[in-house]
Amino acid sequence: MLVTRAVEGDEEAFAVLVERHTPMLLGLATRLLGSRTEAEDAMQEALISAWRRLPDFQGRSAFGTWLYRIVTNRCFNVLRGRTVAVPLETAGDVPAAEHAVSPARIAEGRDAVRELRGALDLLSPEQRACWVLREVDGRSYEFIAETVGISQEAVRARVFRARRCLTQAMGAWR
Repeated sequence: MLVTRAVEGDEEAFAVLVERHTPMLLGLATRLLGSRTEAEDAMQEALISAWRRLPDFQGRSAFGTWLYRIVTNRCFNVLRGRTVAVPLETAGDVPAAEHAVSPARIAEGRDAVRELRGALDLLSPEQRACWVLREVDGRSYEFIAETVGISQEAVRARVFRARRCLTQAMGAWR
């Protein structure tokens, strides 16, 4: 009902839909771009685009999937436009439990996160998106295919290649 009202131009209905989907979409954009600031900018542009394209929404996929695709495509454009790779910042420092965590273990964890950030920068934008949606968000191959706009077989291939690349890059941490 909200989608129908939004498609008809109801700004309040669109605002409710955006509010419902923003946490997941912002998380995706942050993981893909590696920067919360860039992710927020990309999200804003994607949501403006979604509002403008709402009359074209035909309901062939779920509204959330449609938004995921718009955000993913916007992130691809940002990633393709980069001249220098930006490290993934979303993993951040893992907070240590207040008991029994040594400074050496904390330093080791930070090093591993830094290595993972560098390894993710080696992936193409499409591989990174497929890997993040599958391994971090736990999405189905069908959902990812719809979101990224490729076949399920292509998604499986990109996830496979991303896993292989990350395994090689993170070999020292095995």
